[in-house]
Amino acid sequence: MKYVAEVVFSLIALGLFLFFVISPPQPQQVPEVPDPEPIPIPEPVLKFGLPIDSFIVETATVRRNQNLSDILVKKNISYGQIDQLARQSKPIFDVRKIKFKNPYHFLLRNDSLKTPAYFVYEIDNTDYIVYDLSDSIRIYTGQKPIQSVLRVASGTIKSSLWNDMQAAGVNPVLSLRLSDIYQWTIDFFGIQRNDQFRVIYEENYVDSISIGIGEIYACQFRHMDKDFYAFQFEQDSAFSYFDEEGNSLKKAFLKAPLEFSRISSRFSNSRFHPVLKIRRPHHGIDYAAPTGTPVRSIGDGVVTRKAYQKRGGGNYVYVKHNSVYTTCYMHLSGFARGIAPGVRVSQGQVIGYVGATGLATGPHLDFRVFKNGSPIDPLKVEAPPVEPVHEVNLQAFTVLKDSLIGQLNQVPLPAK
Repeated sequence: MKYVAEVVFSLIALGLFLFFVISPPQPQQVPEVPDPEPIPIPEPVLKFGLPIDSFIVETATVRRNQNLSDILVKKNISYGQIDQLARQSKPIFDVRKIKFKNPYHFLLRNDSLKTPAYFVYEIDNTDYIVYDLSDSIRIYTGQKPIQSVLRVASGTIKSSLWNDMQAAGVNPVLSLRLSDIYQWTIDFFGIQRNDQFRVIYEENYVDSISIGIGEIYACQFRHMDKDFYAFQFEQDSAFSYFDEEGNSLKKAFLKAPLEFSRISSRFSNSRFHPVLKIRRPHHGIDYAAPTGTPVRSIGDGVVTRKAYQKRGGGNYVYVKHNSVYTTCYMHLSGFARGIAPGVRVSQGQVIGYVGATGLATGPHLDFRVFKNGSPIDPLKVEAPPVEPVHEVNLQAFTVLKDSLIGQLNQVPLPAK
């Protein structure tokens, strides 16, 4: 029995030995725990280049006759500090030019006193000035980011270009820009019902609010069943507008000497005079317009006469453009600053303002053109074009023009 017990014990010991030596116990597998996700740090909300989400923001608009001192003193800013701010601001922005209804903002610290940290005044739609109200006063200007959105527009004239654009939901300022582009080509006083237009342009936005028309890339204006194209093209480091043949839309003379209005009297050799009640020649065009409407020189030239005629043209100006053409502007309410005989004026420069001086029944401009000293109908002046697209640029212009015409043709036109 003793022998058997020894054998059994030896076998058990051998078994244990073999188990631990040949098959040692495997270490316990510890499951991997993933690292915790980092907590995201939110991006600051920036406006005027400042983290406005870190402040209490109070916004208001300038009241009538309110100045910087009136605004700041309400936030317990001392008159001494206000004077210092005004002085340091002068080279950047004259605080006396703060305008009624312009917005401003106080950025207040999130403390028990709501201490003013910054004052921001919006100069216009894009520009602003920041006053750092800390001990070390700092003043600087900034500009809001402008987003340009490419747009297309089209229309058929039913009443006027301005009204029809407004009715179509298009910024009507585009009509003024088109009149600038076509002012040497189309008489916008003579736009007719059922004339049509297509245009590719940019509209600029700040804070999702439209601030105006940006670049105009291409236009098609169908006037009296004739298409007038305008394509923006860069030549000699400057952008200008050319027609489909590469001719410049800019001519030697503007088509009209003032913005939108109406023709109240045309060129005639026998017109019934509204004041004298007799028939006499009227060798000019009368443009009815509100008093004070700016009157522009239709071309470069030199002022030869500036005077007043009580029983005739009232305040008038003559501009000699070259050896052939002279223009005259009459019944002005006043002259632009600096206008005098011998002064050189440029095309589009304001030389006076619409009025009713002299023999006139109401405010209007009597505009006259003389060719070699003889009066001619201003609406029939054919002005020579300026430089066309240079031959070396024609291939690039043609590629651009063909592409833009293709895009214009895809813009649907409203029914007549």
